Amino acid sequence: MRAAHHPLLPFGAALLGVGFLSLMDAFMKEAALMIGAYSATVLRAGIGTALIAPVWLSRGPAMPTLAVWKLHLVRGVVSAFMALTFFYSITLLPLAEAIALSFIAPLVALYLARVLLGETISRHAIGASLLGFAGTLVIVGGRIGQGQFDEKAALGVASLFVSALLYAYNFIVIRRQAQVAGPLEIATFHSAIGGLVLLTLAPLLWQAPVREAFVPLTIAAVLTVCGSLSIAWAYARAEANVLVPTEYSGFVWAAIFGWLFFREGVSLPTLAGTALIVTGCWLAARAAPERSPAQA
Repeated sequence: MRAAHHPLLPFGAALLGVGFLSLMDAFMKEAALMIGAYSATVLRAGIGTALIAPVWLSRGPAMPTLAVWKLHLVRGVVSAFMALTFFYSITLLPLAEAIALSFIAPLVALYLARVLLGETISRHAIGASLLGFAGTLVIVGGRIGQGQFDEKAALGVASLFVSALLYAYNFIVIRRQAQVAGPLEIATFHSAIGGLVLLTLAPLLWQAPVREAFVPLTIAAVLTVCGSLSIAWAYARAEANVLVPTEYSGFVWAAIFGWLFFREGVSLPTLAGTALIVTGCWLAARAAPERSPAQA
């Protein structure tokens, strides 16, 4: 058996990919605290495009058809505001707490898939979503009980819920997009369109970046590419239902990086709420029909 086919390699690559993206969140939080979430998000998109576009173009690709262009545009618009609201939320909330709350996105996606794709929602999926909702209440309730749910925290949670809703819709678009375009093309248009869409708000939100911000921004862009490629490599070699649990390692990574970068602790309500949300996501994943990597 060749090493490339070892069953643990895809799992390890997916785990590493989630780690890369969690570390990217930490560097983006650092940059966003320096120059604002908007400027940091726009600059990351620009740097990411500069990194990935030459790789895609070097392969001599054919230009997308009109139908594929529409999918790229929809995903670019959705992802732009998904990223902006998420990066804004992590300037107001601890990293681990934000990641924990963002785990509700797959549960929201169940209902969007029902509305947009006509998929059936099973009893297991409904129970899973209730667990996820309960976990959210535990995390937010923990903040209220500790007297930490001030205006900033409320704004951070609201922003994160908007991001999670957009991320859930993103799942639906990705399913369609992955069937008609390759990973490099998707990554190129995802960064480029997202950055261009956000630039329309520059007259209102742009904050001139300080030189020091370009270090975490560049590292964040590189980590985004590394994380995306690691996860794509893993999903090309193992079934989605095997790799889904690696997504939840993001909470562990976020807790580690949140403490290392910002000395953020993790409260008991956050741990308990995360356990409920992850259990709900796990039940939903088990209840869902198996999908090929291209559809994940």
